[in-house]
Amino acid sequence: MAKGFPGMGGGNMNNLLKQAQKMQKEMEKNQKELETKVYEATAGGGAITVKINGKKKLEEVKINPDVVDPEDVEMLEDLVLSAVNAAMQMADEEAEKVMGKLTGGMAGLF
Repeated sequence: MAKGFPGMGGGNMNNLLKQAQKMQKEMEKNQKELETKVYEATAGGGAITVKINGKKKLEEVKINPDVVDPEDVEMLEDLVLSAVNAAMQMADEEAEKVMGKLTGGMAGLF
């Protein structure tokens, strides 16, 4: 009965497991760092500013009083939506960049 994988010694498998554990610790560390970051985006030339954290929770919304027009609430809603979506995209792109560094080399393992 063959042990392990043909052509692979036990040492190679142990090294692979150690690398996987190291990568998991790095991913956890990076995830915690990402969660502490704050992303800020604006819309309407600075009329609306929003901040979200790395957990994608909205932390702050600032609205320039000059853009508050009771006759055009729809425009204000669109600006807020645009700013929030831009901040979320920033958080996503940062997470992909940071985590991609770790997972990028995994494609060849499977």
